[in-house]
Amino acid sequence: MIANEALAEQLRQLRESYASALPAKLALVEQAFRSHQDKDALRTLRHLAHGLAGSGTTFGYPELSEAARRLEITVNAALEAARRLSEAEIAATTELLETLCRAAQEPAVPMPTPIPSSAAASAVARKLIYLVEDDVALATDLALQLRHFGYQVRTFETPEWLYEAMADPALAVILMDIVFPQGELAGVEAIMELAAARFLKAPVVFMSVRGDLQARLAASRAGAAAYIMKPVEIGVLLNILDGLTSDQQPEPYRVLIVEDSEPLAQHYAHVLQSAGIRTDVVTDPMQILAHLANFKPDLVLMDMYLPGCTGMELAAVIRQLENYDMVPIVFLSSENDTGKQLTAMKLGGDDFLTKPIEPAHLISAVTTRLRRYRVMRSYIECDGLTGLLNHAALKGRLSTEISRAARQSEAFCLAMIDVDLFKEVNDNHGHLAGDRVLRTLAELLKRRLRRTDIIGRVGGDEFAVILPHTQIAAAVSLLESLKEAFSGVRHHADGREFASALSCGVVEFRRRESAEAVSARADQALYRAKESGRNRVMTGE
Repeated sequence: MIANEALAEQLRQLRESYASALPAKLALVEQAFRSHQDKDALRTLRHLAHGLAGSGTTFGYPELSEAARRLEITVNAALEAARRLSEAEIAATTELLETLCRAAQEPAVPMPTPIPSSAAASAVARKLIYLVEDDVALATDLALQLRHFGYQVRTFETPEWLYEAMADPALAVILMDIVFPQGELAGVEAIMELAAARFLKAPVVFMSVRGDLQARLAASRAGAAAYIMKPVEIGVLLNILDGLTSDQQPEPYRVLIVEDSEPLAQHYAHVLQSAGIRTDVVTDPMQILAHLANFKPDLVLMDMYLPGCTGMELAAVIRQLENYDMVPIVFLSSENDTGKQLTAMKLGGDDFLTKPIEPAHLISAVTTRLRRYRVMRSYIECDGLTGLLNHAALKGRLSTEISRAARQSEAFCLAMIDVDLFKEVNDNHGHLAGDRVLRTLAELLKRRLRRTDIIGRVGGDEFAVILPHTQIAAAVSLLESLKEAFSGVRHHADGREFASALSCGVVEFRRRESAEAVSARADQALYRAKESGRNRVMTGE
């Protein structure tokens, strides 16, 4: 709690400091405008407007940010054409300066405070980010938010400072503004110099209020890993940073080998394992159902001729199983009769490899099928917006988890999560903003939960989480931290900033309870959370 209060106080002081510094910044803007016939003064005016455009919304002044952006565009047009401001541009700039002063005197829009949780430090490995931003207040605020999500951040006011800091082996990503007092593309130029001198060993994410093609091309030519617009949407940035810094490997492929020759089966297993593929061997085809249930393969590699049945007969049985109607079945046999091979394919096979087979050929053929199957399964099982499991896939996983928990007498919890007042988000900020809120929540769930936890979007703004090997007290603690973290994330739409909250109902599985019953209890707990005022976690009865 002390750490939470300290962070809230830091952010409050930072925003107050920004507000108190606004009059001085606006005075500099007006001073530069008074000398607008001088090219250097015009450049200064553009840079000052650029800084306000990027920082205003972050600190609760969206109108100021928008006016500064328009001012920057106006001044930049004159500078790009190597001319003075026209009479019309002078009049427009005068009006924009009045708007800036008026916006600065308005009360700041209330800002939600991110709440760090003890789970964040343990769930996310701390990674070092270099943030290069000459707007000190904006850099400090962004660094605080990134630290809230488990990142270490070092800030630099100018790109030149990077040369002395590049040797840090812990560096994961450079987060670089593009525009600095040294030039409109100074950030890009600094990165290109570092790359040419071979000092640069970390990916670079550029950020800017500039969205023009020239800036984007320059960033691309400098090897940008990503390009994001200011004001920075923290969910978008986190998604990029996670992708660049994650040390989690994709879930290994799983291949079930059905071969009655133990030595040959082990040979295939070792060949596939050398490529990072997990394997399970079945030498008695009469035991295949148990192996399918326990191992859950992504592909079945099967001989055509087996004791007790043929591979074709076994393939037909596998296709009768609900969860295996699309799992690839690859026959591996010395059978070279084309007619029989075609018959095997008609009965459920997807490919036919002829023995003997070179290890590299086996790996290549199997991996190709596995990759296609994973992609196809993701289209079928995953929600298109968030990438999480869809409703049907989650129901299947819940049934599987119930069977496992009952068989092993272990606990698990089911949580139903709903974004509070989500219709108002869509109504007030638009459906695209609503989609970004849902994607941010999905990213937060994936970041904060364990790899073994199962996450799905069950419809609209409602999500479900299965927490294996978890009792109710631990589940509540985790979900409370998720709730607080989500309420601390700031979203942007049309120059405005807003926050969202969530409600959650969580229950612990009861022995002999059906999937429908445990889901109904979780839904009831979620309903009580909504009825009790929202933005809370409630347990089931």
